[in-house]
Amino acid sequence: MPKMKTKSGAKKRFSLTGTGKIKRKHAFKSHILTKKTTKQKRNLTHATLVSSADMNRVKDMLNI
Repeated sequence: MPKMKTKSGAKKRFSLTGTGKIKRKHAFKSHILTKKTTKQKRNLTHATLVSSADMNRVKDMLNI
């Protein structure tokens, strides 16, 4: 049987931590930044973890 392919969009957006959790970046940080406050842009900079509600969906996309 051939191997299962990982969704190429998901592998660019998510990464695994050492403990097996999935790390993601915040949305709304790529363009139209002039109308956003400095505080808002600063808080969107930091990476965070995928919520438990979305964990199974992301793991299916990454074939974990």
